[in-house]
Amino acid sequence: MDLLTPELGLFFWTLVAFLAVFFILRKFAWKPILDSLGEREKGIADSIATAERVKSEMSQLKAENEKLLAQAREERTAMLKDAKDIKDRIVNDAKDQAKEEANKIIIDAQQQIQQQKMAALTEVKNEIGTLAIEVAEKILRKQLSAAEGQEAYMNMLAENIKLN
Repeated sequence: MDLLTPELGLFFWTLVAFLAVFFILRKFAWKPILDSLGEREKGIADSIATAERVKSEMSQLKAENEKLLAQAREERTAMLKDAKDIKDRIVNDAKDQAKEEANKIIIDAQQQIQQQKMAALTEVKNEIGTLAIEVAEKILRKQLSAAEGQEAYMNMLAENIKLN
């Protein structure tokens, strides 16, 4: 039980030692410890403020990046749409031009066929006319070679003239 009830002398010297250490620490160590604790607290507060500022800047940057990505997507979509429209227009123009060229070639071919047909008909008519004249000439020569044939032909011509 001696440990639980200290004697007055031990208590006194412990109190004197404690107060001596307390005053020495207060005089020499207390202010530097409080200053270093204050600096540390200030450093931690500054670090937290900086971290929060960086966090808000990062969120702003992220928002700006998302906005830029959205704009880039919209621009890409617009560019693709424009490219598709241009491609469709070029294809349609090429088709229209090809149709026009084909129609022009067909019309030219039909005109050439018509011209050749008319030329062939004219040539056939000329040949038929020439043949008809030759046949008529041969028949008239044969019929008019005799005097009786000449007289009959003249009578026929005279009758036709009277009828007209």
